[in-house]
Amino acid sequence: MLTVKPLPAFQDNYIWVMQQDNTGNVVVVDPGEAQPVIDYLERTGAGLEAILITHHHQDHTGGLAELKKRYAPHVIGPDNPAIAGIDEAVGEGDRFRLMGRHFDVMATPGHTLDHISFLSTGTPSLLFCADTLFCGGCGRLFEGTPEQMHQALTRFAELDDDTLVFGAHEYTLSNLKFAQAAEPDNSTRDALLEECQKARELDRPTLPSTIGRERAINPFMRVDLESVQDSAAAQGDAHDALSTFTTLRAWKDRF
Repeated sequence: MLTVKPLPAFQDNYIWVMQQDNTGNVVVVDPGEAQPVIDYLERTGAGLEAILITHHHQDHTGGLAELKKRYAPHVIGPDNPAIAGIDEAVGEGDRFRLMGRHFDVMATPGHTLDHISFLSTGTPSLLFCADTLFCGGCGRLFEGTPEQMHQALTRFAELDDDTLVFGAHEYTLSNLKFAQAAEPDNSTRDALLEECQKARELDRPTLPSTIGRERAINPFMRVDLESVQDSAAAQGDAHDALSTFTTLRAWKDRF
């Protein structure tokens, strides 16, 4: 059985660790720091088989050089020469196999232009989407356009509801508080906020989420709804789904 565990890093990052039956080698996603991974490997006696990289930001790649030097894992990531240490550059439509599962690569620019996500279909499916989709929110647009991010989330919305969503940051509480402003009348979201507040009080992660949950509570995946468009219209243009998304993202940046 494949398990996925979060390793906290920095202030609010998660490095995701995939391990088969709690034995043998592991695969890690976006090791912004090496030490949490080293500590996990030493504690469990596991080896490091591979590293998946989603984009070039330092808080996702900062531990790569040390881990590669120490363990010589196979590194799979975007075709971006700015990321030193990629062994296998992948992009939209590519597929590879790890941990007994197939992983499909999705190009998901928006947060950065090189951003990719990894989808492993199964029961349940696993989506490692880093800084594209969070619980209750989406990534800030540093390099890409609102249209690119909206398109990525639209693709995600077509996945099975039980697909597990492994975002890379613990932003849930702030995202859900913004979601209350963007869609005031959503009892499912309000119940989730209460649940997540209790989890954080106990220092427990609020991730992973699911696609079904995000479709129900995430305003950035609900921009076709009149209630969300009405809220966005008070902040700027909101005449359709894309303009609503664009306004919501700008509003969130200053919220």
